[in-house]
Amino acid sequence: MVALVTLTAACIMTTEKGEVRYGGQYYPGEFLLFGLGDDIWKKYDLNVTHILFTSAGESNEALISGTIDINCGADSRTVALFNAIPEEALIIGTVQRGNRYSTVVKVESTYQTWADLKGKKIGLKLGTGAESVLRKFFDREGITWEDYEWVPLNVEDMIANLEQGTIEAFHAWEFTPGIAEAQGVGRILRTYGDVALVPASIHTTKTFVDENRDLVVRFLAAHLEKADMIANDPDRAAEIASQAAADKGLDVPEEAFKKIFGRINFQIEFNQSIIDAINDTAEFLEEQGKIESVPTLAWDTTLLEDALELYEKKK
Repeated sequence: MVALVTLTAACIMTTEKGEVRYGGQYYPGEFLLFGLGDDIWKKYDLNVTHILFTSAGESNEALISGTIDINCGADSRTVALFNAIPEEALIIGTVQRGNRYSTVVKVESTYQTWADLKGKKIGLKLGTGAESVLRKFFDREGITWEDYEWVPLNVEDMIANLEQGTIEAFHAWEFTPGIAEAQGVGRILRTYGDVALVPASIHTTKTFVDENRDLVVRFLAAHLEKADMIANDPDRAAEIASQAAADKGLDVPEEAFKKIFGRINFQIEFNQSIIDAINDTAEFLEEQGKIESVPTLAWDTTLLEDALELYEKKK
């Protein structure tokens, strides 16, 4: 995979009133949205500046500073956002949840469970959500962390190391597991949606909603259409997303997107279970000493209710 260039908040141009500045991330569904581009935004009478951040921290900083209006980020970044601007942060939807993390072994290996990997070298990017979810799983199953040899690796190096045999498995987030499968290098040992939903949420500020409710509703309607394409036309969605990734200098095969779109839940609507999952992450981070306190979350589901009504009219 080609190295990514991080886009800093300072590089983002301000937009005219009536436009939406959206900070996305290198998530599978975001590439579909990026590939659909103006076709989907114009359908909902929107002019959206869609930035793909490679760093969730920078995306949060951009929202906090007001250089973007809406962003998305995984559960730990949601927690960080609410700790930073507790009176303003607002959850208005999700972009993905469920089986976002996978453990991958070589396709021809005989490994079936973590017990089979005891004492083996496992690739992992330490200090990430991937590690947190895996530690939760180990705690639940009574597995000893020290029984494995952890090899610190960036996700872009994991597939090559698995293929070369320098590691016996790796644990990572998508796209990496899907690419390993599509290339015939790896197979999924286990996913972790049953351990933690780890939702990636859509955030904005209460002030932006107060001043631009109609824009937010139309923005969410476009996200609903994106999610509908993933659910009901995954082949077309994979084709568009793969081309969008290529336009960003990333080689993610269509087959990888198809596997990912079938594995992860890209539903935009959310309920109390999503809020509970984020709170669970916050409590885990507090126990680990990574945050000082669990923030009070704020959310609004009425925006999505209105967006769903609009989306149904546009069908």
